Parts: sequence; structure tokens; C-alpha cells
Amino acid sequence: MESLERKAAVEHSGSGVGGLPQRPTRPVRVGTVWIGGGHPIVVQSMCATKTCDVEATARQANQLAQAGAGVVRIAVDNRRDVQALAEIRQKTDANLAVDLQENYRLAAEVAPWVQKIRYNPGHLHHQEPTRPWQDKVKWLAETAVQHDCALRVGVNCGSVDPVLKEKFPPEDALGPMLASALEHGELLDRLGFRRYCVSLKDSDPQRVIEANRRFAQQRPDVPLHLGVTEAGLPPEGIQKTRRALMPLLREGIGDTIRVSLTLPSEKKHLEVEAGLAILADLAAGRFDLPPEPTGRKLNIISCPSCSRVENDSFVLLAEKVRAMCEPFQDLPITIAVMGCRVNGPGETDSADLGLWCGPNRVNLKRGHHLLGAFSYEEILPRLREELDRLAAQYQT
Repeated sequence: MESLERKAAVEHSGSGVGGLPQRPTRPVRVGTVWIGGGHPIVVQSMCATKTCDVEATARQANQLAQAGAGVVRIAVDNRRDVQALAEIRQKTDANLAVDLQENYRLAAEVAPWVQKIRYNPGHLHHQEPTRPWQDKVKWLAETAVQHDCALRVGVNCGSVDPVLKEKFPPEDALGPMLASALEHGELLDRLGFRRYCVSLKDSDPQRVIEANRRFAQQRPDVPLHLGVTEAGLPPEGIQKTRRALMPLLREGIGDTIRVSLTLPSEKKHLEVEAGLAILADLAAGRFDLPPEPTGRKLNIISCPSCSRVENDSFVLLAEKVRAMCEPFQDLPITIAVMGCRVNGPGETDSADLGLWCGPNRVNLKRGHHLLGAFSYEEILPRLREELDRLAAQYQT
């Protein structure tokens, strides 16, 4: 496989999007597509259907692939999902990536059915906490080799390795992310595994730009997966993503992209369309970016809808929160609306007000402090109370 990758690097180095320069990253094969090495930038998306619903998930994987997604990601949380994934594989030709989050030990069971495994360095400590993370990564790399899979080292702002986080001052949001990505890349290299890409994602477009610039400077050989995590509802989520991705892609940084939007399942193809539109604009020489917000104003972040969302009302709730917050547009307040236990606990901590959605109740947080759990009917009036309190503070 290494000889194939070297051959691809020679044959496909070069122009990138519309003649823009691209970094000479190593090529990484994911099924029928290549990431890096001068290959066309690959657009990705993620199924929002329940993975255990085989027919719906296979149908959505096919729809996303037909819309132009070169890689389609599916979340797997338990063995019921693993069994479903084996059936899904028989019903789609899409290049599948699997997202394991805390359950890294499921990799061996899902690897036969996918072309790529995404793991989050910050979540490796959740399972078998006494086992060194280096051993876990070694096992993941061996599993990937055995089953002809690529890996993505997916670093997220809200779930950084807690040991690394303690080594940096609290105000340094990028330092721990960058250190995590670098140390995982270095370990994989020492293990002789080079078929991987890296992502460094944040909900703040400027942090995405800075983190990826810094990583690209230190590791110009590693392909980068670009995206803004929890970009939110369209059109704001698309605008945030364009502000982050277009400057990077124009600089030749980025080999695969995802536009992560809060959408109902039947509209997930809009993520692919938004990603293709970014690439089309770059190819045509159109570099106009959405205007930057002037000063700190209301910022609503919400995670992309996926199979982990624990209540289908999550997307509707995010839309209702946005509508309710219209009178508060000029206040420097950040509100986070998260749809599951993976994103909820950590990624609401940095918001002024956070909504962490469970199956039947929504946890309302003020920063790290939990204010209580409320039904989906109760949460909006309770959130309005907190907004009014914050507004009164800014007006005095």
C-alpha cells in the first residue's frame, strides 16, 4: 500500500482547487477516494438517522453520496449499531467512515464494514481509563491495517484530553488542541502508520483558522480535514464555515471538508451542497466572505444533527431558541444547544447559557453550573428567564 501512496503522490501532486496551490500532503486512500496528495478536495457529511434503522441509514448514505459526498460518516455507539452497520454495508456503495467517540474498543467489530475510522483523542480515556492512550492508538492502528482502513485523528475544542488541558493556561484554547493533534500524529508515525488525516475543530471560525495554520506549519505532510464544529443552523452555520474554510483553502490548507449543520434528517444533503458551493466559488475565483460580526454579539452554536441526537425535537428546539433570541442580538451572549451526551456535558461549558438535550429533558447550564433539567415544553420559558437576567446585567 505504501508504494501505491508514493505513486499517487507523484502522479497527483499540484494544483488543488481551480489552480490554487495545495500543500504537498501525503495521499491517504479512503475506499475509492484519495485525501491529500494534490487530489481534488473531498466533501464529507454524516448520517442523522438512527444507525440501528438499517433502511433509513442506508438510504441516507446513498442520498449523501449521490449529492456529492465522497465520504459518509456513521456513528456507532453499541453492538446493536455494529450489527446494523454490517447490514448497511450491503445496501450502499458509499465510502463509510465510522465515528466511535468513547467506544474505541468497537473498532475491530466495525472495521470490516468501513473505509475509515475516526477517533477523538479526548475521548480515549473514557474506556479502560488505566490503559495508556498510546496502547489504545497502537491497537487502533493495527486494526486499521488489518482491515484496510484509514484513520482520522479528530480533535475537538470541547473534548480535549484532560491531562493535556491541565498543562496550558485556561485562556489558551488552541494550545491543548494543537498539542494533542501533534502528539497523536507523531505516535502514528513512530508506529509506521501513515494512512491518517487530522482535524482540529472549534465553533469559532477564527480559532479554526489559527489552529489549522499552526498545525499545517508544523506538519505540512499530514492531510487536514477542515470544518467548524457546532456551526449551527443555516444560513448562519454556512456563513461561519465559509469564514473559516475559504481563507485556509485559498492558502492551500485543507484536503477534505465538512459543513456541520443543525438540520432535520431529510435535509442533510444541504451540508454537501454547502461544501460543494465553497469549492465552486474557490474554483471560480470568488473569495468574497460573509461579513465578520462587529464586536461581540449574540452567538448561537448548535451541534450538527446526527444519529446520537437523543430526541428528534432537538433541531426544532434550536430553531425556537434562535427565534426567541432575536431581541437579544446586540448582547455579547453565547448560547449552546447540544443534542446528546457526547457533545452536551463538555461543549456547553464555555457558553454563557447551555442547553444539553436528553431523551425527555433538557439540562440548562450557566457556564459550568447546572441550573436544572426541564421538559422540552418548560425549557424555553426557563431559558427566557436567564436571558432576561443577563440582559438586565448588561443594561445596568
